[in-house]
Amino acid sequence: MAGKFEVFLDAQAQYRFRLTTPDGTELAVSGVYPDKAAAVAAIETVRECAGMGLISDLCPSASSVPAPAAVVQGAALPVPATSACDTRRVPVDGFRKHAAVRRATPQLTGAA
Repeated sequence: MAGKFEVFLDAQAQYRFRLTTPDGTELAVSGVYPDKAAAVAAIETVRECAGMGLISDLCPSASSVPAPAAVVQGAALPVPATSACDTRRVPVDGFRKHAAVRRATPQLTGAA
């Protein structure tokens, strides 16, 4: 089951949306939108772009997170972090292989 987008009014009565996992964990909260239609349009934009997005590491090289202690032997290693000044964008492994499958599936819309 996929995550869920929820449009809501925050404490200041401003429109926002959040992305949650199937178990209800909050993954992301949007900025403020002037009305519900603008928030819904932003969700559509996120849906369109997120699967195609590249990962840009903007963290300073000193902030690298060490690998977990329980690393499986023979597992693929993560892409090394780039320096804070490096503006190259690094594609996710297997993106091209999976992008065609995503494009082939029909886009279903539902009432939000």
